[in-house]
Amino acid sequence: MRKLLSGRVAELVFLLLWFLLFARIAALLGTDVEAATAHARAVQDAEHAVHFDVELSANRRLAGQPALAQLAVAVYRLYYVVVAGVLAWVFVRHAEVYHEVRRTMVAMMALVLPVYWAVPLSPPRLALPGAVDIVARYDLFHQESWTNPTHYTAMPSMHVGWSLWCAYAVWTALRGTRWALLPWAFPLLMVAVVITTANHYVLDVVGSVVLLVAAIAAAWVWGRVVARRLPAAP
Repeated sequence: MRKLLSGRVAELVFLLLWFLLFARIAALLGTDVEAATAHARAVQDAEHAVHFDVELSANRRLAGQPALAQLAVAVYRLYYVVVAGVLAWVFVRHAEVYHEVRRTMVAMMALVLPVYWAVPLSPPRLALPGAVDIVARYDLFHQESWTNPTHYTAMPSMHVGWSLWCAYAVWTALRGTRWALLPWAFPLLMVAVVITTANHYVLDVVGSVVLLVAAIAAAWVWGRVVARRLPAAP
């Protein structure tokens, strides 16, 4: 019992330190305004070429509906509660898949940092003329500093990325049941939120999907390496 408890404490400490390290490094990235602006123009041109440039029109529609805008801001600000809840639920109730989904989470954070460093990107709320910063307008905590104007890390969207991770984690735990597909509604909601609030482009969402797939692959390799080394341990 004591060994199990110490193992769980060590797991929580590891995750906490990893989150703090991730947050610290991420805060130091995405500060090159010139590069972020250039990348934003490239994304806008690419989306316009394939008629995916819906951010500004979607943003204007939401800006005209205060009630929906406030709901969108609530989802945007409080999504981390869902992420923490899913992690805790899997940890306590579905230990058989916990390491798989935790490895995927850790891999996502490790993989996204080089992208933030290499491809700073100005979000639509800063790069599209006429876009309304809905999160700043309807901020739950009335703190403008939460909408950081000097942090250009829109690609990929981690709001969508974490919501995809939540759906993947719950789907992994409930796979084979009739409820397995239900959690995928959460990332669909988050996609609508980040696009209409002008915080991300459609291509940022595509980047989030690619990130999750890459993280799942990395977690699978990680798991295979661990499984091979375990029999050799004394």
